[in-house]
Amino acid sequence: MPKLNARVVRRKVSRAAAESAVKTLLLWAGEDPNREGLRETPKRVVNAYGDWFSGYGSDPGEYLRRTFEEVHGYDEMVVLRDIAFESFCEHHMCPIIGRAHVGYLPTDRIVGISKLARVVDGYARRFQVQEKLTAQVAGCINDVLQPRGVGVVIDAVHQCMTTRGVHKLGVSMVTSKMLGTFREDAATRAEFLRFIDIERKGPA
Repeated sequence: MPKLNARVVRRKVSRAAAESAVKTLLLWAGEDPNREGLRETPKRVVNAYGDWFSGYGSDPGEYLRRTFEEVHGYDEMVVLRDIAFESFCEHHMCPIIGRAHVGYLPTDRIVGISKLARVVDGYARRFQVQEKLTAQVAGCINDVLQPRGVGVVIDAVHQCMTTRGVHKLGVSMVTSKMLGTFREDAATRAEFLRFIDIERKGPA
């Protein structure tokens, strides 16, 4: 089955249909979508979805294609810690709130640090599972920058676990993806983990 293009699908679904779907959910929950406090809710929810899932309309790799080569021989690790992000679980459509830590070993070029944060947001602003999000961020940096190695660690709280089901508060999930030297060399991996200090830091 061919993969659906989210931008094409969104154009096929009218805004009126999307707002009607929100009204249906309000009715199913036992509410009256016509009462004063809820009359504008379908419009607000559709607006919010446009923001929360804007990642479907972006190519995260594009953020990395403008690089800098005048680095005066710098070839040590570049690490951006504590990139706050919000995503949504694709299983229950509940928020995933956390922080991503990204590192890479450049070859002959580097990228502006804000672009690393944009790559995280580009993938986070889609329906996700954390393992896939971690792999996508690492794979994108590896494919576009072609560094000697990439490390990505994500520490996040899943509200599908804290607000429903087992209702376990204070639990965070940690995932990692190591590529190149980060995977092959224990000393490089250990240096990255020291830089991000994952043992001490919480997800938010």
